[in-house]
Amino acid sequence: MLVVNRFLVAGPAEDFASRAHAALAALGARPGYRSGRLGRSVDEPAYWCLVTEWESVGAYRRALSAYDVKVHATPLLAESMAEPSAYEVLAHTGANGDVVVTASDRAPDGHR
Repeated sequence: MLVVNRFLVAGPAEDFASRAHAALAALGARPGYRSGRLGRSVDEPAYWCLVTEWESVGAYRRALSAYDVKVHATPLLAESMAEPSAYEVLAHTGANGDVVVTASDRAPDGHR
């Protein structure tokens, strides 16, 4: 599962980056965490994203209830743009270019 949080940062970039580093550290310590990245737009430097990868939706949701995550990540995540942020991975590829397709865990449309 991917979690993509986008931010429009109005204040000093160093302050935001420092808080994002603390959020990544807190999230990275949780079971089920696979990886995380902090990125900044090369074209519009006020736009940032925090992307984390998790083994499952449950692992991500359990991570959000951890004390360190509530202290260091939740306040930052609350500042992200109001848009969907959690995505299930339906295809991926490695360096060889082969695409691997994964079935969805969601109920078919009309069956929710």
